[in-house]
Amino acid sequence: MADNPEPQPEDPFRGIPFLGDIAKAMSGQGPINWDAARQFAQLGATGGEQEPNVDPASRMALEALVPIAQMHVGDLTSSDLTGVDIVTLSRSQWAADTLDSYRPLFTDLATALSGGDTTEDDATDPMAQMMAGLSKMMAPAMLGMAVGSMVGDLSQRSFGIHDLPIPRNDSRLKLVGSNIDAFARQWEIPADEMRLWVLAHEFAGHAVLGSANFSSPLSTMVRQYVAAFRPDPEAVMEKLGGLDPSTGDPMEAIQQTLGDPTILLGAVSSAEQREMEPRLDATVAAVVGFTDWIVDAVSVRVVGGSALRIAEAVRRQRVEQSPSDVFVHRLLGIRLDDDQVRRGKQFVQGVVDRVGDDVAIEMLLTGTDRCPTPSEIEAPGLWLARVSES
Repeated sequence: MADNPEPQPEDPFRGIPFLGDIAKAMSGQGPINWDAARQFAQLGATGGEQEPNVDPASRMALEALVPIAQMHVGDLTSSDLTGVDIVTLSRSQWAADTLDSYRPLFTDLATALSGGDTTEDDATDPMAQMMAGLSKMMAPAMLGMAVGSMVGDLSQRSFGIHDLPIPRNDSRLKLVGSNIDAFARQWEIPADEMRLWVLAHEFAGHAVLGSANFSSPLSTMVRQYVAAFRPDPEAVMEKLGGLDPSTGDPMEAIQQTLGDPTILLGAVSSAEQREMEPRLDATVAAVVGFTDWIVDAVSVRVVGGSALRIAEAVRRQRVEQSPSDVFVHRLLGIRLDDDQVRRGKQFVQGVVDRVGDDVAIEMLLTGTDRCPTPSEIEAPGLWLARVSES
């Protein structure tokens, strides 16, 4: 038997002590490192500082307003919301809960990113083999860090669970009281009016994403989208090869490149994803636009004159995209911007103008196969014609 057996394809670094130790430490952890995800989610949520407990006064103030928002959203949408529980969480608690809620989705993503096959040319190219091995070795940890960082960053700004329009298998509404109170102070909005607006938004999101029309189709679309990634082990090498060391700070450029999870993990969009994007965009636009339409209608009743000011302040926060927003769009296919909200609200208003509030809401919340197509989101009359025939 030879003293130094040839390295196995799955461990191209066996003969390199340092990289071999890393490969051994990272082996057997599955497609995503959940310990890294949890640690980075907590770090992103707290900034590494000691996080205070949920303020009891803020929690009780929110709970006292629940029946008001619950009644008005339920009345407008004809939804029974009386059994929906409200839980007030800290940022770190919200981040941990969000990781658990979206674990199947992130697992689908990780599985897709780890499923690349080595091509015949790669099999004879030592550098390509090494990059493929590096990608495979680092992907679980890096994806864990990327997903955790995304969720931690979201926890800094999210008011509840419906800021991100992806259905969860949980009937409870989880609010981040400190974010709601901080936003109210920043925009000089009376705290109770801001709380009522957020509660109306969360109950509206619960009604829309819990409906037969949107819940299952949207969940299926997002999972199909993340499962359609096609990993490219040469992406890092190609990206680094295109850097110009004569301009700017080359080390900073390398750090920014490696900090992009879609590059470091070798994730590239596929033809299947490009085909899915228009339909997914249309569905997300309808969900966000319909939710906002309900909130506008309810908040005018319960918040009064501050309703439009709150809606505009929230819109401005949406427009200022953070790294987590970009990550959500690039890896989950969920685009949340002014254009999406505008398209969605115009679609819903177009339906309302044609058939009235009550009929429009019933048509949007009931039935199956009623998610608008890309053509229908721009032309509500087409959607009404199709749905009326079913």
